[in-house]
Amino acid sequence: MTGTIQNRDSFLNQIAIQLGRPRISTPVQRPNWRFRPQDEVLKDATLDELVEVLREQCNKIHTTLYTIDLKELPSTLSEVVATYGGGPIVTWKDERFSKWGLDSLLKTEWPSQDIDVYEWDHTKGSENITKAEQANVGITISEITLAESGTVVLFSDENKGRSVSFLPATFIALIPKSTLVPRMTQAAKKMREIHQKTGHVASCINFITGPSNSADIELNLVVGVHGPIRASYIVINDL
Repeated sequence: MTGTIQNRDSFLNQIAIQLGRPRISTPVQRPNWRFRPQDEVLKDATLDELVEVLREQCNKIHTTLYTIDLKELPSTLSEVVATYGGGPIVTWKDERFSKWGLDSLLKTEWPSQDIDVYEWDHTKGSENITKAEQANVGITISEITLAESGTVVLFSDENKGRSVSFLPATFIALIPKSTLVPRMTQAAKKMREIHQKTGHVASCINFITGPSNSADIELNLVVGVHGPIRASYIVINDL
């Protein structure tokens, strides 16, 4: 659905009046900084080296990391789900699951287990939320992956509900190796490139770093306060 912007000019004009200056209508010129240290971190790292950086960070954020070839994905995913106690499972509706050979797990029958798999369906409205709340495992795909912080970036749309990654007790992110970048600096550039190429911006972009956690109370870390209490990343060699 395409939204309609209303009263934009009058709103911006009112802000300018309150600031006591004319409204700025020309694009803001980006500063040419002399030093850009953010570009130097891991700038020469290979993808294999970024995987190792990600692995080290996952140890710090209570996240299990698997690195596999694509052909191993169905068996690995089945094993990971089993370690978390099985289903129910909720997933995005994404053609990449089929492309990666997961139809036998997600769309037919989970082998040797009585596991319910629900695929997000935007036509069913709030039923999607209910299914996500009841799920033990949520499975999504990372579009960009920040090695330095162990962060996966999820793009939401009508077939990729946000609830899949934060309502189930367990979160599994499938990570194409090609999505790895050093840090937020490169992730922002990549998102801009995607927008320039497609003219589209996701309805919501989530940056998720392992299971939910908080240290707000006396700096004591508690995992699983406001989302999944367990998380696994499966890095797939897609190159």
